[in-house]
Formats: sequence, C-alpha cells, structure tokens
Amino acid sequence: MKKYLLLCVALAFISTAYPQNLEEKVAYLFTYFTGNAPQEEQIYYALSKDGYNFTPLNDGEPVIKSDTIAFTQCVRDPHLLRGEDGKTFYMVATDMRSSYGWESNRGMVLMKSTDLVNWTHSTVCFHTKYPKQWGNVIRVWAPETIYDKDAKRYMVFYSLRTSDADSFDKIYYSYVNDDFTDLIGEPEFLFDNGSATIDGDIVYNPSDQRYHLFYKSESGRGIYQATSMSLTAPAGTAPGSQWTKVEGNVDQTQRPVEGVGVCRSIDGKSWIVMYDCYGDGHYQFCKSTDLKSFQFVQNTATQGKFTPRHGTILPITAEEAERLVKCFPNH
Repeated sequence: MKKYLLLCVALAFISTAYPQNLEEKVAYLFTYFTGNAPQEEQIYYALSKDGYNFTPLNDGEPVIKSDTIAFTQCVRDPHLLRGEDGKTFYMVATDMRSSYGWESNRGMVLMKSTDLVNWTHSTVCFHTKYPKQWGNVIRVWAPETIYDKDAKRYMVFYSLRTSDADSFDKIYYSYVNDDFTDLIGEPEFLFDNGSATIDGDIVYNPSDQRYHLFYKSESGRGIYQATSMSLTAPAGTAPGSQWTKVEGNVDQTQRPVEGVGVCRSIDGKSWIVMYDCYGDGHYQFCKSTDLKSFQFVQNTATQGKFTPRHGTILPITAEEAERLVKCFPNH
C-alpha cells in the first residue's frame, strides 16, 4: 500500500509541475501476462517511474480478460505500441492457451485504443485465413507492431512454424489494414538465424539510422541482434538479406532467457533492455546508450502480485498514468 501511495503522489506531483507539456512522458507502462494457467494468460498492467521497478495495477489482477478478446480465450506475449499520431495505441498478443500444448497456437489478437483502458479487438486465425500455405500452422508466436515509414503502414511481425518435418520458427511480417482489424496479403519472410528464431523485437535508433532486431535463437543461449537500414529488403534483393547479424549476446547472464523488450528511456539518452529470466524468478534489466554495448542494471524479482512474463514497456504521460491509476486502482 505504501509503495502504491508513493507512486500516486509522485505522478500527481509531476502532472502539477508540468501542466504546460501534456505530451511529456513521465512514467513507464509494463504490459504482460503472468503464467501458463488459463487464469494467468491474461493482460496485466504495472507502472514505474524509473523503468526498472514496477508496481502492478488493479491489485495485480488482469486489466483485460482474455475470454473477451481471444479465440482460445487466453493470450500471451502482449506488445504495446504508441501510434504515429501519439494518441492511438496498438496492442498485439499471441492467441494461445498453453494447456492445449505448445504447438496449438494458430493466430493472434489485434487491439486498438485511444485511452489504454477501452479496446476494440479482432482475431486472426492463420489456418483459416491462409489455408493453402499455413493450414497446418502450429505456432504464431509473439507478434509485435512497428510503423513502416516507407510503406506508411503498421507492420506486425511474428514467428511462424508449421507441422512439416523440416519447419522451424522463422520471423514473418504482414501489414495491417487501416482499422487495425486484419492482416493484408500473405505473410512475408523477414528473418531467421538458421534455426528456431522467436520473440523478435524491433526498434529504430535515430543515432545510427538503423533498425535493430532483437531475437532469441533456440540454438544459442540467449538474446541476439541484427541491424538493417530498412525494415524490408530493397527491391531486387532476397527477403531477409537486409539484416546484418551482430556478434555476441545482448543478455548479461549465462542463464536461460526469453521475451526481450527494448524501450527508449524517457530522457532519450539511453535504452532500457529487459528480458524474462523465466527459470530464476526475476526479470533482468540492462541499459544501453548505443544499442551496441549493454550494462547490467538489476534483477527485478517476480513475486507476490508482480509476476510478469514476456511483456513490453512504453513511456506514458502523467495524464495517461493518472487515468490508469484511477481506472485500475489498488485497494
């Protein structure tokens, strides 16, 4: 309770101190799920002032119930993006109930909101939408959204795998329609590491004018990176050829990790890099100023009402933070 009250007081102070700049980001919103049981495969929120220490909202209970949005009535791996207009939010999530098995995932959930509280939603089932090429799909894992400035459309990228004997997880992408309710055209190949490649996260770094793709390679220990000047391959070149792999691991641990998330810090001077140390009871947070070297910051324990799994964080304004505290209070 004390920690929650301090958070509310801090957010209120910031809002009062900077009323003239309503677009200034003052906190971080963490969107995540919490475990492998159906009651845990829901969407949860937590807030932070520093991007490393978080307080769950809604008494640690879900803020969006999966049975209202998903084909399987369960979701995992939520990713949240602020739109180009600064006021619209896009969330995508894996439409999956893990109790059905790790090869039971057939699609994703697309969601849209203007207030982070009320969401429109739709589902995309790959085996019915693409019966010829993806009728035997068994995984549509960890979708994320990014705006493609060249195509002037939102792109959703995700890992796909079928039941074919020689199939392994590769990252594909699709553009989304204007309403953010469906994917356009057939999935297009984006990247793979030569073996199962999952949990992709892409950010654009203005400093080096490159896109940075972070991913987990199942053939290796942890998180890896590739960079590119463009999201998609230039005309006349092979799909995926735009990416250049970066040597070495991003993660600063020898332990198994997954679900990397990369976020520009509020002050714009560094990047927050986080990943789920799923076997060790904590999330690990690192810091980078150039997305080339990464410094360990802390292990944030996942315990009590805060047990996040594979999520993402997003800078938000004081107005947005106060709205979330009001709509999803802790008692």
